[in-house]
Amino acid sequence: MRKMLAAVSRVLAGAAQKPASRVLVASRNFANDATFEIKKCDLHRLEEGPPVTTVLTREDGLKYYRMMQTVRRMELKADQLYKQKIIRGFCHLCDGQEACCVGLEAGINPTDHLITAYRAHGFTFTRGLSVRAILAELTGRRGGCAKGKGGSMHMYAKNFYGGNGIVGAQVPLGAGIALACKYNGKDEVCLTLYGDGAANQGQIFEAYNMAALWKLPCIFICENNRYGMGTSVERAAASTDYYKRGDFIPGLRVDGMDILCVREATKFAAAYCRSGKGPILMELQTYRYHGHSMSDPGVSYRTREEIQEVRSKSDPIMLLKDRMVNSNLASVEELKEIDVEVRKEIEDAAQFATADPEPPLEELGYHIYSSDPPFEVRGANQWIKFKSVS
Repeated sequence: MRKMLAAVSRVLAGAAQKPASRVLVASRNFANDATFEIKKCDLHRLEEGPPVTTVLTREDGLKYYRMMQTVRRMELKADQLYKQKIIRGFCHLCDGQEACCVGLEAGINPTDHLITAYRAHGFTFTRGLSVRAILAELTGRRGGCAKGKGGSMHMYAKNFYGGNGIVGAQVPLGAGIALACKYNGKDEVCLTLYGDGAANQGQIFEAYNMAALWKLPCIFICENNRYGMGTSVERAAASTDYYKRGDFIPGLRVDGMDILCVREATKFAAAYCRSGKGPILMELQTYRYHGHSMSDPGVSYRTREEIQEVRSKSDPIMLLKDRMVNSNLASVEELKEIDVEVRKEIEDAAQFATADPEPPLEELGYHIYSSDPPFEVRGANQWIKFKSVS
């Protein structure tokens, strides 16, 4: 009897040491997956589009939720560090658009390629880099993903080509990456992203033409967040049907606030390109909560009520959370635990990003080439020399 009481006492003591929420989550039986209806995509030159129903597993749902929360919290931390003047220079945040970067990544393979413009922090994370490396790059430290030399607009990872500061210039580069995929005979695609503001650039239409002529495995993706800097799409474009802009290239318009809709559309587009049919165009209808950049308060050309309405009705994290809780894929308590873990990860990364040393001046010329012997680089005048090491 004493042994039994001692055993019961140990079990109760162990339960008491764990947070009540963890015990509750562990004891609850969740569904392994659930089927959801998603919004039908608008199509251009396509007879069939992505499915209108999809299955979400509990494992994938928790992963997507954690990734979107991480991107959201990382961007809010970047906002805070910028206002404290720890991050300087250009800084474009993507909070509100998390379903785009996470959903696109969920629809492709790690061996596929992605290139985007300067609102790149979320894509840098989903392509595999740590929050530490991203925040340290924003603060210009040695531990940053570009050794502190790139900053907000120039981050890179394996099969991720930035982060590009010139409006629209990444689109021809993306077509070139797709050309390399085809030339090398690899079953890979390139996701080439640009915003609604860049969609009127002439070089984008030149890239469309070459990609269609050569049947390149390129997915052109317009992230339409409704404002190019401070100009609404209606005031900047004669036609706001960006998914039809390819004319001879098929296109689809996607709900960019729904991660499942983005995932299924991306899978569809990637399969289209891999089949050898050539390029395809996607328009993701999304929304950014911050201004265009940190110098833009974001409320001079739109109302606070408009922003709040999107937050309350279409927030991508809220939509996924509601789906998972209502379908017994997760509990509110479990998702709150993830929130706490994410906040801690972001705080730890921010501490690293502010404590890590800046790169020394001697390394200014480093990493110009990936695998060349050391050579000298001229500085601001001919008497200043810097050594370049790959």
